[in-house]
Amino acid sequence: MNKSTTPDIVVVGSVAFDSVKTSKAAHEKLLGGSASYTSIAAALFARTGIVGVVGEDFPQAYMEVFLNANVDTQGLQREPGKTFHWSGVYEDDMNNRHTHCTDLNVFADFNPVIPEAYRASPFLCLGNIAPALQARVLDQMEKPRFTVLDTMDLWINTAREALLGVIRRVDLLTVNEHEARHLTGKGSLLKAAHKILEMGPQYALIKKGEHGAFLMSKDDILIVPAWPLVDVLDPTGAGDTFAGGLIGTLAAHGKITRENLHDALVNATVAAAYTCEAFSVDRLRAITRGDLEERARRFRNMLP
Repeated sequence: MNKSTTPDIVVVGSVAFDSVKTSKAAHEKLLGGSASYTSIAAALFARTGIVGVVGEDFPQAYMEVFLNANVDTQGLQREPGKTFHWSGVYEDDMNNRHTHCTDLNVFADFNPVIPEAYRASPFLCLGNIAPALQARVLDQMEKPRFTVLDTMDLWINTAREALLGVIRRVDLLTVNEHEARHLTGKGSLLKAAHKILEMGPQYALIKKGEHGAFLMSKDDILIVPAWPLVDVLDPTGAGDTFAGGLIGTLAAHGKITRENLHDALVNATVAAAYTCEAFSVDRLRAITRGDLEERARRFRNMLP
């Protein structure tokens, strides 16, 4: 994609080094960050541009990962200093993760600048960065057709009003079950989804890990189970991959319909499962859209 081409999708979020330890293996400074997983998954389906920041220590080999995945990187800023670094350990039950360090480094001063060519993009995915930065991105865009927003407990706790202001401006909010309860104060996930809809978006997507996900609108609900994974090697980035598969599929279809939303949920589920089969984006970068669609076909055959 050349510098004057408008991507179908813009993904904004973190690009990071992840140091991950599980009961099976440990790896240092893998390519991670929400925008990495989301953009590579989205690019399986449509032209995708990434907006983020890295430090001087970010290797060219990782830049090549994006380029080889057909992710446009003109929105990926390189600044003096070190790249955002996260490290953590998973228990045998990989639902339990312990963070050892979160060194924001250059990400602490991240000021997202949307390249001119990106501003008319019809699909926008806002990763779980600070709500003030998410709002700044929205201010630079020219009325995207469909915007997906992710968030996390940190912003629910520390920037709730700013977060609510951003939620009002987007089409779909995606959260996991804990975040949904935390944001809404509702124990029931269905009540939590209804509460999210009252906050402004047309759709509430609640991810439930190994128990699947559901998407609710004012008068409809779509439910998908998880892909049956026997061995989970590293679940880091699965939720971000889900968002990428979702928005990528919608961008490929070009229209937001019930059928296309269901297709997007299926593809998102399958994409997230691929991510769990290896560390970092290694599995995701090794597959083609054809691979994903074949697994999605098998997945549909499992459904009632």
